Amino acid sequence: MTTTTRLELVALDAPDIERLATFYSELAGWEVVRREPDWVTLRTAEGQEVAVQLAPDHVAPQWPGQERPQQVHLDLLVDGYQAAADRAMALGARRLADGPTWVTLADPAGHPFDLCQRDGVAGVQLFAVTFDAPAAAELAHFYASLLGAEVTYEGPEGAMVAGNGASVMFQQVSEYNAPRWPDPAHPQQAHLDILVDDLDAGEARALELGATRLPGGGKGFRVFADPAGHPFCLTT
Repeated sequence: MTTTTRLELVALDAPDIERLATFYSELAGWEVVRREPDWVTLRTAEGQEVAVQLAPDHVAPQWPGQERPQQVHLDLLVDGYQAAADRAMALGARRLADGPTWVTLADPAGHPFDLCQRDGVAGVQLFAVTFDAPAAAELAHFYASLLGAEVTYEGPEGAMVAGNGASVMFQQVSEYNAPRWPDPAHPQQAHLDILVDDLDAGEARALELGATRLPGGGKGFRVFADPAGHPFCLTT
């Protein structure tokens, strides 16, 4: 049996979900579309979804080091990135680094994100969710096959997958340090939720491509690790 898959959202772990959801809502104008005791989902103007998941024991990354590295970051496009960075810091972000046309900051939960200059962009747009990887091109092909998407870029610094209005990037990291969920000493910082129309067929396909089944899950979802160790969920 085959199954249809689609990227639903990225979920960021946080010890205070209301604070983090409010931060992105006020910075980017994203709308809160679902709120539960341990989960808040925001929707961008383009229709993509970003969730914030309650993680009381969340261990924030300390980018750029690899002892407690970032695992994932958001790449955001804005026309006027310096002004947007100032606004982000007023909302509780910390400035981490400056590039020629971007600023890297940490949100209130410690997740790094980039504000990148794009002339003519209205508001703040989510360009891509970007995962660190020891073999970026290989991980891109894994997700392209799992999602039925296309690898739209491969280069020495990383690779990109796009499809159904969403983009996921994979950044090459030579000293990559993988999460080992559910081990609290090596926690995840974020995960992808991927919609499938059949969990059994979706699991078979994910395992065939190189995923590993992880403990946890429930009636409507199952938990896996991709070939680089990033947890993700198949959901119905």
